[in-house]
Amino acid sequence: QVQLVESGGGLVQPGGSLRLSCAANKFTRGAIAWFRQAPGKEREGVVCLNPSDRTTHYADFVEGRFTFSRDVAKNTVFLQMNSLKPEDTAAYYCASDFELYCDDSRFSASDFRSWGQGTQVTVSS
Repeated sequence: QVQLVESGGGLVQPGGSLRLSCAANKFTRGAIAWFRQAPGKEREGVVCLNPSDRTTHYADFVEGRFTFSRDVAKNTVFLQMNSLKPEDTAAYYCASDFELYCDDSRFSASDFRSWGQGTQVTVSS
């Protein structure tokens, strides 16, 4: 059973940056992803990493502002978010699945079996 714990959320002004962390007891060769969910909206994928070949797929709305990285030794992944916008306000979740491979940016929350509790990101002046 994979256990995930996110941290690093907070309040930031538009244009600012945050780095989210997701610590795991273990990661498998299956996909690791970040999702987000704003109030009243469906959970949407932000980025998916395939550890097997190190490919990553970002959602179109990222527009080069976010970077997904991984510290294998520490079983931790990160989401560096720059140039934040008010519309980035949401709860951000880390997810993984030992069998999944993300083919493109159209990965779905329903495909992932392990989830963290989420960390809130609020972008506001």
